Amino acid sequence: MPPLASLQLRRLLLQSRSFSLSPSSYFNSRTLLTPSSLFITRHISSETDPIARSLSSELLKEAESDSLAVSQRLHLSFSHVTPTPNLILQTLNLSPQAGRTVLGFHKWLSSNPQFSHTDDTLSYFVDYFGRRKDFKATHDLLSAASATGPKTLSSAVDRLVRAGRPTQAVQFFDRMERDYGLKRDRASLKVVVEKLCSKGFASYAEKMVKGLANEFFPDEATCDLLIRGWCVDGKLEEAQRLAGEMYRGGFELGVGAYNSMLDCVCKLCREKDPFRLHSEAEKVLVEMERRGVPRNVETFNVLITNLCKIRKTEDALGLFRSMGEWGCYPNETTFLVLIRSLYQAARLEEGDEMIDRMRSAGYGEFLDKKAYYQFLKILCGVERVDHALSVFAMMKADGCEPGVKTYDLLMGKLGAHNRVDRANALFNEAQSRGLPVILKDYAVDPRYLKKKKKKKAVKVKRTFMRHKCTRVRRVHKEINMLCVVKRLKMQVKRKI
Repeated sequence: MPPLASLQLRRLLLQSRSFSLSPSSYFNSRTLLTPSSLFITRHISSETDPIARSLSSELLKEAESDSLAVSQRLHLSFSHVTPTPNLILQTLNLSPQAGRTVLGFHKWLSSNPQFSHTDDTLSYFVDYFGRRKDFKATHDLLSAASATGPKTLSSAVDRLVRAGRPTQAVQFFDRMERDYGLKRDRASLKVVVEKLCSKGFASYAEKMVKGLANEFFPDEATCDLLIRGWCVDGKLEEAQRLAGEMYRGGFELGVGAYNSMLDCVCKLCREKDPFRLHSEAEKVLVEMERRGVPRNVETFNVLITNLCKIRKTEDALGLFRSMGEWGCYPNETTFLVLIRSLYQAARLEEGDEMIDRMRSAGYGEFLDKKAYYQFLKILCGVERVDHALSVFAMMKADGCEPGVKTYDLLMGKLGAHNRVDRANALFNEAQSRGLPVILKDYAVDPRYLKKKKKKKAVKVKRTFMRHKCTRVRRVHKEINMLCVVKRLKMQVKRKI
């Protein structure tokens, strides 16, 4: 049979089979999962599309196949499927070991008349290959793509910088308009500079900005980004040098740049000499006042966070109370940092009070599952299990559904405290909620084991001959004394 006829026959058979079976039963009977894909699908939520699972299994099953062959196979098996951005994202997340087979998946999508690539979907593929550090595949993908945009640019640059390739990120900006059709303008330059500075590659970003100054003259936002980059790298002298150059060039630094320098000063003091943190931070604050830059809530958050990290909770609370004097009001970050620090210091009632203040200030929505888990982890770390259980009850009262990690944390700590009944109650509660919690044999801390009372053994003293003689002499002496006393009494009576 000719190859074309066999392909058409197979397509007809598959289409007739798809009509006879439901989508879920078709995909379960059609595909075979490899061990790696089975491990992944075991942990995905029930909301995952079964079509995404099936596509992932097809990509993982032929991980070494040619992309064209993969595209043809997908066209035969999934010709009735209408791709969506969510389906593409789920399929890529479920296929971390598929490798360049994903290029075949991209070709199948491009050849599908019911689908056209967008900037979002293309960025998913760029992120996928960037996680694998396969930048050759990223180059091939972008060279053939036509829907590139700002999200694709951000993903490509971010993956290069994360992989520790700042030189390639700068070269990418130079040739992206010629090779990939991405527009070179001030906005795209800021994206590259921001990504470089966020990972501490401020030297490359500064050199890039100065080299392109004739084409894109830097503005104040770009200058703030460069200073932030030097501060992320921990090079305060370079940040101060650049700030001086900017002031001499007629630029005015914003509060963001000063907050970055303030954070850098605090981090360096924490590493070298925590006792100098107050004095060094005061120098930056005085410089801000001299330049006429007002403090904002982020300035206080930087100070409060660093004070809490060196266990200066009382000083942090003093700053918290003085925020209103500067026209600033705490936000969710301020409250969360202080709550964690108060619990860390075992100031439990004050921590609960700060939670109430956070709710009354309108930031109750930020008391989510992640925030409560951090509170519980700190309380279990400082051995305040009873209060952790009360915070756990508070968490459920706020409508936060605890997950597997939360139950494992509490059950492990209760087991270590030899409170098996309470741990079993939590296990039953998690099972009733449908969570896949596993009951383990937790090692009990020796401090909480019930110690058995040891009976004191009576030592039998061995009696020697000399001890017996001494005892007999003592008895004879006492008898003689009694006799003498008796004689004296008799003589006294006679005289009377």
